[in-house]
Amino acid sequence: MPYYRAVGEIPRKRHTVFRRPDGGIYAEELMGEEGFSSDSSLLYHRFLPTAIVKTEPVDVPPDLVGTTPNMPLAPRHFRTQELTTNGDMVEGRRLLAGNGDVRIGFARTDVPSGLYRNSVGDETVYIQSGSVRFESTYGVIEAGEGDYVTIPTGTIHRWVPHGTVTALTIEASGHIRPPKRYLSSYGQYLEHAPYCERDLRGPSGPLVVEGEEAETATPVLVRTRGGLTRMTFAHHPFDVVGWDGYLYPYAFNIHDFEPIVKKTHAPPPVHQTFEGPNFVVCSFCPRPLDYHPEAVPIPYNHHNVDSDEFMYYVAGDYAARAGSGIDIGSISLHPAGFTHGPQPGAVEASLGARETTEMAVMIDTFRPLDIGPAGRESEDPNYAWTWAR
Repeated sequence: MPYYRAVGEIPRKRHTVFRRPDGGIYAEELMGEEGFSSDSSLLYHRFLPTAIVKTEPVDVPPDLVGTTPNMPLAPRHFRTQELTTNGDMVEGRRLLAGNGDVRIGFARTDVPSGLYRNSVGDETVYIQSGSVRFESTYGVIEAGEGDYVTIPTGTIHRWVPHGTVTALTIEASGHIRPPKRYLSSYGQYLEHAPYCERDLRGPSGPLVVEGEEAETATPVLVRTRGGLTRMTFAHHPFDVVGWDGYLYPYAFNIHDFEPIVKKTHAPPPVHQTFEGPNFVVCSFCPRPLDYHPEAVPIPYNHHNVDSDEFMYYVAGDYAARAGSGIDIGSISLHPAGFTHGPQPGAVEASLGARETTEMAVMIDTFRPLDIGPAGRESEDPNYAWTWAR
């Protein structure tokens, strides 16, 4: 995170004695990135965060493995509206696509998850519909429709839906951060950035489990590059009375993104919201359209020779693909090696338009995306031919 926060009770100086009310000493934990050379936070636990009593292997659910190459090469359309899902926001998510840099999943659930720690990389979860309480060792974030929730690597957390929640999950092999070009050399958002610190919501206070539950051995599902492990802690890990630093989960709502408008059509980098290892996340939001008197206000045909384009249509009207079968909840995958663009007739129909209501989350990857089980199950087999109609 690019700015400092302090939440709950912390001592005046780092790495000094900080006593509990009973005279014992709180256990200090440093959560840090890149071997003590990047962002970090210090958390103060009532119990030792190192105290575990059992570990056991866990089979990876079949919906989270089994990608196959996009062959024969073709544009794809996945209809998440038709996907069946079981379980919670962690173990019930279904794999749509992925590669060695990022795994993209889908979840629809009304069931609370167990405690989970992803020790492979950061996650960003986009809430397409519904609302959910995100609980972690850092505290609570209430998230709803349009929220991106970004979770640092190694954060123990769980999801508690308020009714049914639909979400897109983005699991990185490293860290997900604001684009470097939006930040000063000291980490402040610059004036040209399409959002700023005021738009980010971190936990407002500690979340401390009390009573018998706090003293009870508690299982946490841990994901590493080797697979899944169920690790049982001697005490409930939600025992942090305070923390400070630059590393913590936060939410950002897509409606707070401030679109950049040009005289003629602007390319997708103006929509960039986050960057990860070999991928970017972009937000397409309602905005005034290009104001040149002869502007074509929808995308031109384009061929991204270095990236695959994965687009999740979340709200509004995406005029460029009207008539192709794309609808709210659809996902298009336009791979490198294929030129894509507006639906036949869309250019003419768009002339004179002054605004767009489209909302979409786009993930551009710089290595090819393979197709997951949920992608294969929900694919529209006729999509590739829609430009030839």
